Amino acid sequence: MGKMKPRTLSGFLELLPDRQVQFDKMIDALRASFSLYGFTPLDTPIIEAAEVLLAKGGGETEKQVYQLTKGDTDLALRFDLTVPLAKYVALHYGALTFPFRRFQIGKVYRGERAQRGRFREFYQADIDIIGDGSLAVINEAEIPGVIYHSLTALGLSRFVIRINNRKVLNGLFAALGLTARAGDILRTVDKLEKIGQEHTAALLVRDIGMEQSQANQLLDLLTCTQRGVSPIAALSAYSGKNALLDEGIEELFTVAKHMEDFGVPDTHFAMDLTIARGLDYYTGTVYETIIPDHPEIGSICSGGRYDNLAEYYTDKPLPGVGISIGLTRLFYVLEEQGYLNDDLLTAPADVLILPMTDDLAPAISFATALRGVGVRAQIYGEQKKFKAKMGYADRLNIPYVVFLGEDELAAGKVTVKNMVSGDQEIVSPEVAIKGLTAGVAHQKTLPPVRQ
Repeated sequence: MGKMKPRTLSGFLELLPDRQVQFDKMIDALRASFSLYGFTPLDTPIIEAAEVLLAKGGGETEKQVYQLTKGDTDLALRFDLTVPLAKYVALHYGALTFPFRRFQIGKVYRGERAQRGRFREFYQADIDIIGDGSLAVINEAEIPGVIYHSLTALGLSRFVIRINNRKVLNGLFAALGLTARAGDILRTVDKLEKIGQEHTAALLVRDIGMEQSQANQLLDLLTCTQRGVSPIAALSAYSGKNALLDEGIEELFTVAKHMEDFGVPDTHFAMDLTIARGLDYYTGTVYETIIPDHPEIGSICSGGRYDNLAEYYTDKPLPGVGISIGLTRLFYVLEEQGYLNDDLLTAPADVLILPMTDDLAPAISFATALRGVGVRAQIYGEQKKFKAKMGYADRLNIPYVVFLGEDELAAGKVTVKNMVSGDQEIVSPEVAIKGLTAGVAHQKTLPPVRQ
């Protein structure tokens, strides 16, 4: 029987060891950032009962869900982290303390056509704040602070968090008498960045039936920031014309007012009235985060405020606000654009110990001492030539090699070689441990993405 050719399914990502370390560093950085803001970690099953995951049913989502049958049970793989959160909150409502703040980083599955930068299996990193009956708008103002801290912790420095408020859009459409066509208008306006204002206005007239003057008025308002006009100032002309619009303007102003308080500099924040997000889902503040140097990447972190997280599982009103980072796609595009930090220590060990005699006890003791102070140590016990042993350390980018030969053992010393600089010194084990601890400390603090 012939050998089966190994292969990985299309749309499923496998990384080589050094890239896997960088990916895991991204997850670690996000975990630390989310925890800093008081979010608790949560994990939910990858497989759920199909009827639970598909409680809403219909649409493109159901077509993309991986479903499977075990006996008489219909099962499905989770396609996002929001629906499992809704089930979790409804199921454990009596045991949770509200506002409930959780973060979750895990794999999700979507049976869509695999293509460049889009995957069938991928990691999402989500945070959500869920209220019991109500949720203060200050929570919506805090989210950009979490985004800013999380992305800077990854090493990103040039990004902009764009915000809007769905109440502003819905109230504006009501004030203009366009409520019945709001969904169609938003879908058309969503093309604005790609096709420009003139072509978008033409579509609004031709496909939506708006008057030319009405389409121009709407687009002039939505794109006011491009002319240096503040959205708040531009919207003031509509103040008092619609209660929902007034409420949205006040919420948008509140979120913007607290940006500096939450540590977001004005260089990384902008109000953008064209941001809509989820036509039927989001009801208040919405967020999209872009890298200006690479607009083709699209939003790297998005989300917003919603009225009722668990409406398909419970009658209790559970409003919330949250964001999601498509971590696998973000990692993929950062690698493509050369953003990953190749100075990051990705070796499986900080120190490779080479015993040069038959007595392995000193090498084992030295490795144990290093591990005791948090330095990752590996003993190379294979009977290979010296060149092969050094080649092993070099290929894995292990920054330090320690030799324990007859001369070192006789003198109670060790030889430490810096594989980057080529420097080599003979010192006592105690001095070596102190120096190695300091030497690897800097590389361990480097972010996974270049500044």
